Amino acid sequence: MSQQNQWDSSVAFIFAMIGAAVGLGNIWRFSYVLYSNGGGSFFIPYLIAIAIMGIPFLILEYGVGFTFKESFSAIMRRINPKFEIIAWILVLFVFIVTIYYMVILSWDLVYLGSSFTFSWGTDAAHYFVSKVGGSSNLSNASFLLVPTAIGVVILWIVLWFIAHRNVDKGIGKVSKILIPALFVIMGFIIVYALTLPGAEIGINTLLTPDWGKLMDVNIWLAAFAQIIFSLSMGQAIALTYASYLPEDSKLINNVLIVVASNSLFEICTAFGVFSILGYMSFTNGTPMVQLITEGTGLIFIVFPMIFNIMGPIGRIIAPLLFLAILFAGVTSALGFLEPMLNTTADKLGWSRKKTATVLSIVGCAVSLLLTSGISSYLVGIIDSFVNEFGILILIGIQCIIFAWFYGVDKVMPALNGRSLIDVGTTWKFIIKYLLPCVLIVMWAIGIVQLFSTAKPFEIMVDIIIIAAVMVAAAFLTRVKPANE
Repeated sequence: MSQQNQWDSSVAFIFAMIGAAVGLGNIWRFSYVLYSNGGGSFFIPYLIAIAIMGIPFLILEYGVGFTFKESFSAIMRRINPKFEIIAWILVLFVFIVTIYYMVILSWDLVYLGSSFTFSWGTDAAHYFVSKVGGSSNLSNASFLLVPTAIGVVILWIVLWFIAHRNVDKGIGKVSKILIPALFVIMGFIIVYALTLPGAEIGINTLLTPDWGKLMDVNIWLAAFAQIIFSLSMGQAIALTYASYLPEDSKLINNVLIVVASNSLFEICTAFGVFSILGYMSFTNGTPMVQLITEGTGLIFIVFPMIFNIMGPIGRIIAPLLFLAILFAGVTSALGFLEPMLNTTADKLGWSRKKTATVLSIVGCAVSLLLTSGISSYLVGIIDSFVNEFGILILIGIQCIIFAWFYGVDKVMPALNGRSLIDVGTTWKFIIKYLLPCVLIVMWAIGIVQLFSTAKPFEIMVDIIIIAAVMVAAAFLTRVKPANE
């Protein structure tokens, strides 16, 4: 491992991993998942999912990355040359996540600028459709959302500026600044939200348990899905970051710190989100059920409506919220980019700077294709397909390869003896048997749901993604490694 690709300490690694894990989904998705899947009773499957999936699989990723200290494709090639194409398919899918993630961040950047003057006006939905995210009307595909396009270019330049440096001076240094700042900003927003009149309405709505839902398999699947995507499991991010760790690292301790920080952040944020929704319900008399949504609808439509009625404090909270989303998004985007950057540089023998430059140019060009009048529609299609079809099954395949073809016993020396706890028989059972079964079942259910409701245009986009990924993966697999 090149000295250029090493953290100077575990602190930089922990902040970078927290940055990769804590992203947009923690802010705008978890509260909705918690509310719609049994409220307070959802914490039972949520904590179980952390215990039998989140922590065990991250331990595996840390152990593999730390043991090999190589790029993801090189690791797969070492285990079996036939597996290298799997590595390229995964890092390409994760690179696609980076591409559409930058578009979402651009929407946030536009709203960050708008939050100082509230230029979204009284009709936040119209502002989002006409100026920022577009709609699902295919006739609007011919025009460009200029503010979003400009934001995409700016953000890719920022991402390149950070990513082209060595990991400690780039990702590590930025994460040490942005993650504490993110926690401070969100802490202020959450504490203030809890003091708003009507906050208890929102919290009661969020936490009221529906114990009967614990018998519904979909609630358990929702908990496992939340953990997978909340922790960025199996996307080669943890594996790549762990490969940069110094020799004396306490891997399992680091896993526990990252998982605890991620869960604490999203749970506290859910309290803040529903406190603000409760305030809107109390102030305007709007039923909570009409306010509760997730994703872009929550952040870019519902919240601006709330800021409009908050008075002077809204002028403070609004910029802080969009700034927090920007910080969370940038650190996550760096994590999504890193597997592709590391793997490409290693395979082609390019410098980190050259690789980051090429990937940023390609990524920016494709991101710009997603800034048309159907921007949000395209992003939604790609997000669902990449995660439910691509990444989920590839996590299961990784589990099988590392557990059965490589052998989990080989990574245990790197894991045990340095941390507060050691892993043993129970951990091996989870990795070898339980997780592959759970992941494959989740993938099968997700595929049925995805394609049973897909429209012809959506299927066409999915086919284009599959074709592009498979062709690129096959080509990059056939390229002779630069070090051979």
